[in-house]
Amino acid sequence: MGAAVFWGLITPFAGTALGAACVFFLKKGLGDRVQRGLTGFAAGVMVAASIWSLLIPAMEQSAGAGTWAFVPAVVGFWAGVLFLLGLDHLIPHLHQRSAKAEGPHTRLRRSTMMVLAVTLHNIPEGMAVGVVYAGLLTGDGQITALGALALSLGIAMQNFPEGAIISMPLRAEGMGRKRAFLGGVLSGAVEPVGALLTILAAGLVVPALPYLLSFAAGAMLYVVVEELIPEMSQGEHSDVGTLAFALGFTLMMALDVALG
Repeated sequence: MGAAVFWGLITPFAGTALGAACVFFLKKGLGDRVQRGLTGFAAGVMVAASIWSLLIPAMEQSAGAGTWAFVPAVVGFWAGVLFLLGLDHLIPHLHQRSAKAEGPHTRLRRSTMMVLAVTLHNIPEGMAVGVVYAGLLTGDGQITALGALALSLGIAMQNFPEGAIISMPLRAEGMGRKRAFLGGVLSGAVEPVGALLTILAAGLVVPALPYLLSFAAGAMLYVVVEELIPEMSQGEHSDVGTLAFALGFTLMMALDVALG
């Protein structure tokens, strides 16, 4: 079980690192259509993971509450949304296609704020993986090893394009290849750290597992709606992002159902 958990936690981070490594063998930056497609794919995976891996299990675990079984999912979901909203206002960051930074005024460099923007994405993803594996380790019968692996693989799939989306623009900003790669890798480092901390608190996590599963879902969907969908839909060729969204959604849905 220990090895399975280790690989489950490290797999999403590996996806980010592999995506960031694109900076070593791609001479030119990612084209507009490619970026839209990758962003749409990541959004589709996150939406499907939020539903099948997080929200549905949260409601199933609360089924004993009868008519009020939806309460943990609703409360946790809104807590996740408000948590990311708070981070959005407290941490200075710059989205890739934006000219103006968000959050408090700062003198941080543009490249640093771009890394912080992607790091914000990865916080709820790390929490999601950690919560699921914490439930697995403590013997929650509704969370299987294959189901946890499905979520881990799904997050890794959408982290690959995110790693590329952050490292390539950093390179375009004039940063060296190694530093651009490191920036992409660091943006994903919060995931295994957050997941490990969640597992270490497993004794506290299990009683609140339905709330925490839906918390992670709310945080991830906030990222999708607030940033990823607008980025994949801006300008021309928005159909590329839409089709990639559908592809990411169906792949994650199939993965979760097949392994879960």
